Amino acid sequence: MIVAVNQTAPAAERKPLRTGFAFSESCLGHVTGESHPETPARLSAVVKRLADKNLLSGMERLSVRAAPLKCITAVHAPEYVARVRDACRKGAGVLDSPDTPISAKSYEAALAAAGCTLAAVDAVMTGRVRNAFCAVRPPGHHALRDRAMGFCVFNNVAIAARYLQQRYGIARVLVADWDVHHGNGTQAAFHDDPSVLYFSVHRANFYPGTGNGDENDGGPGRVINVPLPAGSGDAEYIAAFRHRLVPAAEAFNPKFVLVSAGFDARAGDPLGGMRVTDAGYTELTRIVRGIADRHCNGRLVSVLEGGYDPTGLADGASKAGERRASLADGASKAGERRASLADAVEAHVRALMER
Repeated sequence: MIVAVNQTAPAAERKPLRTGFAFSESCLGHVTGESHPETPARLSAVVKRLADKNLLSGMERLSVRAAPLKCITAVHAPEYVARVRDACRKGAGVLDSPDTPISAKSYEAALAAAGCTLAAVDAVMTGRVRNAFCAVRPPGHHALRDRAMGFCVFNNVAIAARYLQQRYGIARVLVADWDVHHGNGTQAAFHDDPSVLYFSVHRANFYPGTGNGDENDGGPGRVINVPLPAGSGDAEYIAAFRHRLVPAAEAFNPKFVLVSAGFDARAGDPLGGMRVTDAGYTELTRIVRGIADRHCNGRLVSVLEGGYDPTGLADGASKAGERRASLADGASKAGERRASLADAVEAHVRALMER
């Protein structure tokens, strides 16, 4: 059933809408092990930072439930969903690939992560909030229809896009992905769907080995990939968004904007090897907000993907990151403060909350 959306109220009746915040404690139940970079500490650090900076108090906390299976299977094969559930319950340890460890509660965490995106979509579409940020894990943009990979179990953003189409009848959805890795799962999900425009800026010749051109394997789906060389920073990312995304969005005229907000292109991230700064993420956020403002009354939901140095402390707070310091912009001495996932998310959320 397609739900009708209320029209905008007259100016005299409008109240300023806040930015929504979707988070579930269940996402912390996905345990990956101390040596793995995608840990519960990432999410804890993000939530703590937003609280410490009094940003959460200015956001609308959204009630979250596990995503219904019919929403998950709109993107993923039912057999795969059942396999994820059974693998977690049986203690399989990994799912499909050694880089995607699972634990007893990983299935519930993945359902909760997708549920956060649905709650955010509902809040934006019903006019409760003007936009929203989803602090979730496991991430999703590598997850394929029938396979987990790259730390990802269910494709949260793809599930949100399908929900927008099926629940609200949204005709055109833009997905903007600035994670350092190409979102192969999201591109594959919309291979045959020209009603979704997938735009990705990512490191070239990097995991998962896709996204090195505007390829879509001959499918009718709309894809724009902008691979950038290692070491690229604010100037290159902002230019890609201004000169590639903005004109494409003008032609596409999206009715909702989703952001795969990975922050592993941040300077100093132990896996990314790029040099985007907090100021860069602020500007990228302003660009996608501008697109949403021009085309769809500001309707935008941002969903956390990557970013692997939770706090920026070099004293053991990110042990996995320290072991990968050769990919960063230089390791810090013990106890020194460096840029972190929490810094980048704070900058992003501040830009979402700007009037």
